[in-house]
Amino acid sequence: MARKQGSKSSNDIKEEAIVHYFRKNIGRRVFILTEAFPFMFIGKIKSIVEDMVVLDVETTSVPALEKKEWMLHIHSIEVFYIETGIGAKIPHLKDS
Repeated sequence: MARKQGSKSSNDIKEEAIVHYFRKNIGRRVFILTEAFPFMFIGKIKSIVEDMVVLDVETTSVPALEKKEWMLHIHSIEVFYIETGIGAKIPHLKDS
């Protein structure tokens, strides 16, 4: 069955919802697992640029890549958890 021109696919709707969720949580800490190296990020959401999340990274699986700003494409995120004040806090894995 062909889609109507201008209608959105379920993937488009999912991507928009994830971008919106990240946008409304700018400034909060996030835990992200990705499909590619370095695989794991813990940091603060700085901004959203189109479908990219800009992170101030505290911790990754590689210490040399920490304390830097990273841009992650929404499609590369496999799993994420954002601290919202309700529920569990993301642990601080490094001494500050």
